[in-house]
Amino acid sequence: MKMPNFIRKPLIAAVLGAATIALPAGALYLAGSTHAVATAAPAPVTPVPAVTNAGAVLPDFSSMVQKFGPAVVNITVVTKTPTSWSRGGDNGDNGDEEGDDSGNGNGNENDPFGPNSPFAPFFRGMPFGFQSPQPAPVHGEGSGFIIRPDGVILTNAHVVNGASEVTVRLTDRREFTAKVIGVDTRSDIAVIKIAASDLPTVNVGDSRTLKVGQWVLAIGAPFGFENSATAGIVSAKGRTLPDSGYVPFIQTDVPINPGNSGGPLFNMEGQVVGVNSQIYSRSGGYMGVSFSIPIDVAMQVAGQLQTTGHVNRGRLGVVIQNVSQGLADSFGLPRPEGALVSSVEKGGPAEHAGIETGDVILKLNGTLLKDSSELPVQIASLAPGTAVNLEIWRNHETRDVSVKLAAMQDKRTAANTGSHEEGGKLGLAVRPLTSDEQREGHVKGGLVVEHARGPAADAGIQAGDVVLAANGAPVTSADELRGAVEKSHGHIALLIQRGEARIFVPVRVG
Repeated sequence: MKMPNFIRKPLIAAVLGAATIALPAGALYLAGSTHAVATAAPAPVTPVPAVTNAGAVLPDFSSMVQKFGPAVVNITVVTKTPTSWSRGGDNGDNGDEEGDDSGNGNGNENDPFGPNSPFAPFFRGMPFGFQSPQPAPVHGEGSGFIIRPDGVILTNAHVVNGASEVTVRLTDRREFTAKVIGVDTRSDIAVIKIAASDLPTVNVGDSRTLKVGQWVLAIGAPFGFENSATAGIVSAKGRTLPDSGYVPFIQTDVPINPGNSGGPLFNMEGQVVGVNSQIYSRSGGYMGVSFSIPIDVAMQVAGQLQTTGHVNRGRLGVVIQNVSQGLADSFGLPRPEGALVSSVEKGGPAEHAGIETGDVILKLNGTLLKDSSELPVQIASLAPGTAVNLEIWRNHETRDVSVKLAAMQDKRTAANTGSHEEGGKLGLAVRPLTSDEQREGHVKGGLVVEHARGPAADAGIQAGDVVLAANGAPVTSADELRGAVEKSHGHIALLIQRGEARIFVPVRVG
């Protein structure tokens, strides 16, 4: 599966001519001149011996690949993307281009029930001659690794999120249909499970002991070439990437390409220290900058997904920025460190504790924050309700502040993340509308659809739709929607708003 690419401004580089001209000894050829200039013969140069370590040898990863390769799996996913809607004719054909003159085909723009009408997507299998589209299957591939012998597998969220089918293939060629246990898009970690036993597993290590410059090995399925091994070194630790502020990524120069997503990163002891996740690329392929999620973060997330199906994170309630040298000089800081508070959430934990805009958070529980990116990572790793001690800089002096963390509000609440085969499931991921969204949409309550699959997608519901009611009862939370589904007897009628149009959509759920 293609991994996310980062867009960066072009780098300007000086390019030297590729051709090298060999000059005869004792002569220097000048550009644009046909004359040779005599020079004195150079004095003999005494060779300088190369600096070598007689005991150093390049690492051999063959035994590691042989031992742990069978615990790395290839993951194939199928998602269904609806095609365009059309209105068929009286003959019930497919609305092909030969039927336009007879009322079959696409109709015209002024047709109130034509394809340009906001109502068109709702008439799936209903009157008015509309022909429901056949969802076009989209295939993707990724990697994963087995962390428990009973078939629990760790992978990336972007590999399996929204998939209608997930298939796991082992190195012995056996294939299994996998169940998605949980997905956490903030950390890009997902847990899936296959019905198998006595499977080979990886050894989980400690990414905190990893050092820059150490050798690491990746195993995965780049471009679908399963169980491929690539190696490199750790380039940096604690990298913060756009839209990924809660993961201190490990940067490596290991060749990672689309399809490696979700595969393990091993240290030289054969322990998994990271989950390969993203690449920096202008072309979509490897360019020497790859990023992996530290295994400590991944396992913490995986544990919560297996226990509760979601991840709880602490929230401080501030917006921060990095401290530059100029800002440090302005605030009287001895050095540019810490996290500058640019705004404080009204009614949030930080405001209740007395933190103000312009404060610089220097330490969290006694640990110095050298960079502002370290603060959200550490706060998110703590449970809501945890009391933390912050050392802040205000008015040219330090002071201690105790803050009780709140829970991070996740915009997306899964009403159902089960596949179509899991009976009684809608296959919707929804979240409550914000007050602004309710005002703009002229609705009260409601749930916006983040993504749809399974029965809901088959009924024509899609991302961006707003669920207003279920079986006539208004819904304002995922729990209310889930309760309505549980009380239904195989069918449920959802009142959907799309744009300015509203219509009841029947969904078969059991």
